[in-house]
Amino acid sequence: MDSNYIKVFGGNSIAAKRVELALKENNIEPILKDETESARLAGFGTPLPELVEIFVNKDEEVRALAIITEIN
Repeated sequence: MDSNYIKVFGGNSIAAKRVELALKENNIEPILKDETESARLAGFGTPLPELVEIFVNKDEEVRALAIITEIN
């Protein structure tokens, strides 16, 4: 399956929230994939606690990575 989105970040929920806000401030709309929250809602555990992945449109990858680098 081909996707127009690419992963630009993976980390704990606090760091992911910081990245998400910075991207939104720069008019980039990220998509968050939170396996921990999904597993909790389904009633399961997860082997990777606190792992949140952030995806952005491929056209915005370079800008997003520059913003994330600035934060770190």
